[in-house]
Amino acid sequence: MFKEIHVSSPEETPVTHFHHGIKDLATTFFYMLVAMIMHAIIQEYVLDKINRKKHFSKTKHSKFNESGQLSAFYLFSAGWGASILTSENLLSNPVSLWEGYPHTLMPFQMKFYFICQLGYWLHALPELYFQKTKKEDIPRQLVYIFLYLVHIAGAYILNLNRLALVLLVLHYVVELLFHMSRLVYFSNEARQSGFTLWAVLFVLCRLLTLSLSVLTVGFGLATSENQGFDLSAGNFNVIFVRFTVLAAICLTQAFMMWKFINFQLRRWREHGLTQSLRKKPAPAKSKSKKDKANGVNGVNAGEADSPRAKKEKSS
Repeated sequence: MFKEIHVSSPEETPVTHFHHGIKDLATTFFYMLVAMIMHAIIQEYVLDKINRKKHFSKTKHSKFNESGQLSAFYLFSAGWGASILTSENLLSNPVSLWEGYPHTLMPFQMKFYFICQLGYWLHALPELYFQKTKKEDIPRQLVYIFLYLVHIAGAYILNLNRLALVLLVLHYVVELLFHMSRLVYFSNEARQSGFTLWAVLFVLCRLLTLSLSVLTVGFGLATSENQGFDLSAGNFNVIFVRFTVLAAICLTQAFMMWKFINFQLRRWREHGLTQSLRKKPAPAKSKSKKDKANGVNGVNAGEADSPRAKKEKSS
């Protein structure tokens, strides 16, 4: 679905903008298949070769594959999203996040970006079977796949694509740092400084996400002149939708912070246990039963060879 927009200046070429429609389902399915092919290429020609060299355990093997795949995706998506933000001047003009809502028309790059995002996270579902994911890891991965799909598809349908693009780029940069730090940690467990930087940026990203969401949805759209619900025009600027969007974002950020705190507590507990084991002195080695028996026999043998024993024998 597209609509061609002609600019007023005769020197500039006409710009084609697009809006979402039912045909996007077929396009998303196609790029889901493309994502599966790219996943297999990265796995076969990059990750498997590193795994054969490093000889990781089964647990590290699965986590290394997960971080390797996600690092490639986050790097590509963050770079692509940042280029769209720059070309559309969304960072230099934050008011454009809510000004002129509903943003039903998108440039090709932005529409293609969201379709690729949906295709990638849809492809992650069958990959759980193809990658032979452990049963205990499946619920965790299903949760974050579901959260990605709901938030991206929701923003795409509700025409909140500008806000979603900014928040996705912020989130992907922080997640990229985490998975890159985990890859470095698997190669050398002494290198853990990346996790400290990630922890600081993670908290800042959560605060910035909440601030931008409240500013855009809670204040920007709430004070907009274009209020009302119009499905044909793509306008969902009513209090119920705004409240639902803010509630979903806040609950997701709270859930992520809860997982983050549990992760940090577990790391500190493991680090403290490791340090206590290193400082604890090794216990003195006790004599074995064999040594004790030899010691008793040696004493008896010494007494048997003594002059007194020889005298008693002679008598």
